[in-house]
Amino acid sequence: MKAAPLLVLSLCCLTAVQGCAHGGGEKGGLVTVKASADEVQKAFSGRRFALLVGIAQGGDDHWQPLRFARKDVDDLGAVLQDPLRGRFASVEALTTPEQTTRPALEAALVRFAALATQPDDVLVLYVSAHGTLARDARGELERYLVTSDAQFHHVAETALRVDRLSSGLSSSKSRRRVVVLATCHSGSGKSLLPDEVVAELASRKGGGLRPLEEVSRANIVLSASDFLETAREDETLQNDVYTHFLVEALSGGGDRNGDGAVTATEAHDFARRRTYVFSQGRQRPAAELVEVGADPVILTGDVKRNGQPELYSYVPRLDGFSLRVDGEDRVELPGGAAVGAGAHRIELTKGGEVLLSEEVRLEEGERLDVDSLQARREPFVAMTLTGGAFGFVDAASRQQLLPIAPAAGVSVRFERVLLRRITVELDVSGFGGQQSLSLAGTSVPFGWSSFLAGASLAWQWDWRWVSVWVGPRVAGLWVQRSFSLDVYKKTQSAFSVTPGLLVGASFHFTPRWELSVGLQGMVVAVVVDAVTQTLGFAGGWAGVGYRF
Repeated sequence: MKAAPLLVLSLCCLTAVQGCAHGGGEKGGLVTVKASADEVQKAFSGRRFALLVGIAQGGDDHWQPLRFARKDVDDLGAVLQDPLRGRFASVEALTTPEQTTRPALEAALVRFAALATQPDDVLVLYVSAHGTLARDARGELERYLVTSDAQFHHVAETALRVDRLSSGLSSSKSRRRVVVLATCHSGSGKSLLPDEVVAELASRKGGGLRPLEEVSRANIVLSASDFLETAREDETLQNDVYTHFLVEALSGGGDRNGDGAVTATEAHDFARRRTYVFSQGRQRPAAELVEVGADPVILTGDVKRNGQPELYSYVPRLDGFSLRVDGEDRVELPGGAAVGAGAHRIELTKGGEVLLSEEVRLEEGERLDVDSLQARREPFVAMTLTGGAFGFVDAASRQQLLPIAPAAGVSVRFERVLLRRITVELDVSGFGGQQSLSLAGTSVPFGWSSFLAGASLAWQWDWRWVSVWVGPRVAGLWVQRSFSLDVYKKTQSAFSVTPGLLVGASFHFTPRWELSVGLQGMVVAVVVDAVTQTLGFAGGWAGVGYRF
């Protein structure tokens, strides 16, 4: 056997030590919006429609009656129909037992979605009711809206799944849809759970259910409480707590930038902060925006003037970060803040860590997604430690050339340096050990070592906390194999440059840290006993990376 097979062995090591390509943000770049008041108002010229649902009582006595569900609907409807504020073209209220059964609500959703005849039309769906958890037909724990015919011991068969509310609007032509959920689904407050569900939730760490905000197909979902929290009614407010402050915001108090209009995100941010303070931190309203940039939904008022510049973010990966402007803490994300026109120092901090520090200049009417500031600082640099295993595709080569072997290495990655989608990665690695070959039925021991340096390009796709990438790779490597037998004592070594293909994925569990996995395949020409053979091999790895 010639020295050339050793190249293949080292090429396999190369397979197992690839780094991962990471997709840092969920937006493509700096997002600012500058327009005159007239231009903005023209863009928001669609009609507004609302469907308001208040369900005070479920279908049996297990559901404790809600005192203010109908009043919530009345109060919100009043501000939406106000000719000086909301001027909604249609506000339909469903509050009687006959109107709020599951079949009646499903039919109402179809009618409501059909009202929008153009993309600029606004649809607002509001629900004040009990929420609960139950297992569906597949045995999975899901969230349900307690309709007026819902039976406590048959929730999945009689109540309405919460995700049906937003998915029911997906057929609408409107691009400006808002779902407001003044409900909850665990603990006390506006919820009630079967004993077996309570026991299961108590044993879980983190709940294990995906929040509605992750699966909703509506443009904006506003929730009165965070995942696995409770929504509350209050006797002094005579309302659901979140709804009370939402109405206050829509009545004019939520006009954060002073342009004369209250958008969905302005109203939610206003109500979220006040709900949190009023409940002493026990209730944290949540929001999810599928479309961000220029807030697409104005709920009350008119844009009469250019507003103050705004800074905001609603991306999940920045939840819990503090937005600091000119050294002053302004808001905890998700959310937004209005600032004066001019130059500002923008910082994102969390637990003493500064994720971002950037100087920006803002003009009246601008809205800046602070997450997009990350894109201006690209490329990011990431370092990844990897470990894995490799082997030939065919069993004969694994027996005669090299068994499956481990490998480890380190890579330095420059993310999205070309065309905003391409990552460049450089890596070095080395490994060695003792192996044995199966030749003519005899086990032949040998020692081996390798060193390699490589470069790769990866085209990446990003979705929330996950990145997936694929691309070619070229590496230069050196391999040495030593035999120390009674009949054969020799050291073989070789160097080669070999291409390959890399496929991988990473999960970003913090803004700085990520876990990654990858696979690589190659076809290599190998000289064995003066005969050239074409062999395939593959490797897999997992790694931990840190982004600088």
